[in-house]
Amino acid sequence: MRDDNESVQIDQVIERLIARFPAESPAEIELLVRRIHERFADARVRDFVPLLVEKAARQAVGVSPIEAIGEEPHSAPTMATI
Repeated sequence: MRDDNESVQIDQVIERLIARFPAESPAEIELLVRRIHERFADARVRDFVPLLVEKAARQAVGVSPIEAIGEEPHSAPTMATI
């Protein structure tokens, strides 16, 4: 069950990521964060959900173009795969 405080925190995550990654589309960042947040829909303990969402989204947005096309041996997931 999500509460209003969690929703506010997720909105703040979106704002921080938009500020941190100005070259990325704000709409795509928001979509990414919302999709990641949905992964935690059934989590019983909600206290750390916004933190976990932010960490996963930061990692997904922070992928370099080389990693995004899979040329690096240790490529991370791209925004398109989340």
